[in-house]
Amino acid sequence: MSFIPITAVKPLRTSGRRRGRAQRLPPWFKVKIESGLHYQRIQSLVREHGLHTICEEARCPNKWECWNNRTATFLILGDVCTRRCRYCSVTTGRPGAVDRQEPGRVAEAVYALDLRHAVMTSVNRDDLSDGGASIFVETIHAVRRRLPTCTIEVLVPDFQGQRAAVDAVLTAKPEIFNHNVETVPRVFPEVRPQGNYDRSLQVLQWAKERGAQTKSGLMVGMGETKEEVLSVLRDLRSVGCRMVSIGQYLQPTKDHRVVTRYYAPAEFDAIRQQGLALGFRHVEAGPLVRSSYHAERQADSAGL
Repeated sequence: MSFIPITAVKPLRTSGRRRGRAQRLPPWFKVKIESGLHYQRIQSLVREHGLHTICEEARCPNKWECWNNRTATFLILGDVCTRRCRYCSVTTGRPGAVDRQEPGRVAEAVYALDLRHAVMTSVNRDDLSDGGASIFVETIHAVRRRLPTCTIEVLVPDFQGQRAAVDAVLTAKPEIFNHNVETVPRVFPEVRPQGNYDRSLQVLQWAKERGAQTKSGLMVGMGETKEEVLSVLRDLRSVGCRMVSIGQYLQPTKDHRVVTRYYAPAEFDAIRQQGLALGFRHVEAGPLVRSSYHAERQADSAGL
């Protein structure tokens, strides 16, 4: 077991054809590297069943902690995304055919791990008429058949604003419906050029109207102000969102957007308190927080 700092990367060319300078990481950015029995078990199951996890594809710094705690976020609909967001390390390109056997394999892995709370997300599949909603539905049903006691959280794309796709996922009744806004409106077009901030809010509002427990998340350190972060939290509350995760953006490679600044742990604590004051049931905020970080604890706090 050892502790290592997360490695900083070289500068990249930012939007507007300006070069950014990568900053040195603060001392609190250290992760514990420990490959325990649970870690090895998840790694083996993922390989055995031919699955993908966002933990690996997005280079999540919490992979060791989460896998050692017997939690992982399954990435369905393949590992190639049709969008090119400037903060995400998931491969962009033309995805392959939909694997109709994938939902069953995810369910087998959930059962083998005997999970209390399973989280599944996907790449964007703008090449599919329903954006992949049917595979979310099939995966939810497959997990429920294999392990009825497991609660399910889905982290969905915006389905290009198709309400029918959102409704389809909600018909399968996941315990938590999550869709990340990721950043503030002013920065949004630069880092999510194929997305739309208002559309993301609309997806969350539709889910809330159907009675879903909704959740969202955003990253800081991409050029926003603190007031803009607070404004996003107000927007999320205005569409009924009750859970939110807020973490530090980390530049995954030199080809991605540069970090503008690093927030101190005390600043995340302040944001958390502001979120709670706005009426969020749970606010997970911290330098290494990601959307599904401590997801089971968030589900517990929501009374699931």
